[in-house]
Amino acid sequence: MSAPLNIVITGTSTGFGYDTARLLAATGHQVYGTMRDVAGRNAQAAHDLGAFGVTVVELDVTDQASVDRAAAQILEATGNRIDVLVNNAGTAHFGTAEAFTPASFERQFATNVTGPFRLSRAFLPAMRAAGTGLVVFVSSVVGRVVIPFTGVYTSSKWALEALAESFSYELRPFGVDVAIVQPGAHETNIFSAVIQPDDAERLASYGDVAKTIEKIGAAMAASAGESTDVAKAIAELIAAPAGSRPLRTSVPAESPAATINAAVAPIQRGVLEAMGLSPFAQRDTANV
Repeated sequence: MSAPLNIVITGTSTGFGYDTARLLAATGHQVYGTMRDVAGRNAQAAHDLGAFGVTVVELDVTDQASVDRAAAQILEATGNRIDVLVNNAGTAHFGTAEAFTPASFERQFATNVTGPFRLSRAFLPAMRAAGTGLVVFVSSVVGRVVIPFTGVYTSSKWALEALAESFSYELRPFGVDVAIVQPGAHETNIFSAVIQPDDAERLASYGDVAKTIEKIGAAMAASAGESTDVAKAIAELIAAPAGSRPLRTSVPAESPAATINAAVAPIQRGVLEAMGLSPFAQRDTANV
């Protein structure tokens, strides 16, 4: 392995974040795993990750002051050198879109979109100054396709993909890569931690139609893959040579999202070229 890297991963208390932190620490990297409530409900996860060599840091992606404190702590510990940021923290609001209140809708975006934006702003100056780095955004297959009754969650992932792709163009001149990982259904706690509609009266007005989400949830759970597959995909992106990483990686590799990635890439490239932005269109935007 090459020299150990300083890697920051958000949302490491469970799922993809936990698996990725363990895997990367095991391969010798210095991993800073962030999570909320380190001394409370996530104390066991924090303890376990610490035993694997992960430095656990308290951080709430929806709280700017929390992000500022954690970033300052990590940057001081690393001498202002961050090699990889993995924006993984997220929540899932599943159910009839109209039955979510605007406040609940905003909370979904606060975690899944504004959170990664905050973290990126916190660490990108150090990466740009170093002329190297990688930012990974953990999106979803539904960042490219739409499934009914998941609209609040899906719209946040579409927004995240747009933000990440824009970052990829703007950061390329500074030597910083951006990679979007699009997991399909996997065996994580997402199904048990789903946030449901909070307007009971509006939900009731949909009657049996609203129960469709149960069928969708069952289908997703039945097709779920191993959560460690996503951690392995992230590790492969980190190990790849700078400048060679694909913008989008679907897990599994064959998925509706991968098909869309391949179809859209030449269209996106054509748009940039037509605008005189051909230097930004040099890298393929689909899976390798």
